[in-house]
Amino acid sequence: MPNLLMVLILLFASLTANAATQVSISIGSPSLRIGVSLNEYPRLVPIRGYPVYYAPGVDSNYFFYDGLYWVYQDDSWYASSWYNGPWGYVDPYAVPEYLLRVPVRYYPRPPVYFRPWPREAPPHWDDHWGRDWHDRRPDWDHWDHRNVPKPLPLPLYQRSYKGDRYPDADRQRDLQQRNYRYQPRNPVVIAHYQNERQQYDQWRSQRQQRENESRNAYEQRQQQEREDQQRRREEDQRQQERRRQDEQQRRRDQDQHQQDKRQEDQRRDQQQQEQRQRDQQQEQRNQEQRQRDQQQQDQHQQQLRREEDQRQQERRRQDQQQQQNRREQDQRKEQQNRDQQQRDKQQKEQQAREQQQRNQQQQDQRQQQVRQQQDRQQQDQQRQQQNQQRQQQDQQRQQEQQQNQARAQDQRQSDDQKNRARENDRRNEKEKSDREKSDREKSDKDRDQR
Repeated sequence: MPNLLMVLILLFASLTANAATQVSISIGSPSLRIGVSLNEYPRLVPIRGYPVYYAPGVDSNYFFYDGLYWVYQDDSWYASSWYNGPWGYVDPYAVPEYLLRVPVRYYPRPPVYFRPWPREAPPHWDDHWGRDWHDRRPDWDHWDHRNVPKPLPLPLYQRSYKGDRYPDADRQRDLQQRNYRYQPRNPVVIAHYQNERQQYDQWRSQRQQRENESRNAYEQRQQQEREDQQRRREEDQRQQERRRQDEQQRRRDQDQHQQDKRQEDQRRDQQQQEQRQRDQQQEQRNQEQRQRDQQQQDQHQQQLRREEDQRQQERRRQDQQQQQNRREQDQRKEQQNRDQQQRDKQQKEQQAREQQQRNQQQQDQRQQQVRQQQDRQQQDQQRQQQNQQRQQQDQQRQQEQQQNQARAQDQRQSDDQKNRARENDRRNEKEKSDREKSDREKSDKDRDQR
């Protein structure tokens, strides 16, 4: 901040020809919130005969001059390069003359002390800010009406940035550098833009440094990845060599296994051949034994067939008797089945009626549960609405408290400035009276000497 003040003072001193009209310049860093909140770009109307625009639709004393937006609020001037801030405080001695010359009628919210002043004339700033301000700005209301500079074009590119798209301070400087090429004429505005340009250059150098660091980190990661890939390739080669050796060892083992298998097959074939010879001999003995057994079996079969014929005759008689008994049992079972079906039919009808009654009761219970759930949902929605209303009221009270605190802080700053001005006036008057007293004493002494 001290460096900025020094640059502004030197610049203004170099551009002002008359040393008697030099004033100190002070524009604070744009970081204040003054209560002006615009959701979109305002409608700005040029003031005829002045290089100044004003905003009739904004509920504030809002102007545009020489590339900056200006607001007069709570007895202080604020400036910004974007239509919704952030705002920087402007010292009363540094406010441009053409802003001070704007008539009272173009102040949508004039302070109370503006009321006695004519609406077609500028405010009486010398009466309001005191003798010291008038001595340092004596020619603020003296100007050639025929030689008025044209107003600079509006930065209409800012219309595209509203609501959530409104940029931060660093982004604002970047957009301003790329989209608004008009050069201001007022030394105060020039100093403001130089300050923003220095901040933008500093921000851009920091961003370039961050990009370089990111690029270096990326290159280091790439180098690390290349080294990792080289290590992986070497590891793959070692693994391939181990697999090749394993494959060779496996083939050798497989060949040895096949050779052992062929020897085993040869031994097995020899054993099978010996076993077949023994089986043939055994088969011949078995065949002879089967012939003897066959003869005995034939004799025995004949005896069995005679006995079987007798048993079959006896079974046929028993079967006939059993068939007669089964027919009688079937008739009894059919009668029992018909009776059982009749009872089952009656029982099913009774169960169907009971099931229908149970279904109707369950349906009534579900409808009652649905109605109860709807009632609970309505109650929950009402409670949520009440909670949202309470939250909105709390947020409004917090905003009002913040606004009151900001206004109180601005009022204290204004009072401090007024006290300093009055203190300066008293000091000047005391110095003047001391000089007059000293001059009288000196003149009396000279008169005595004569």
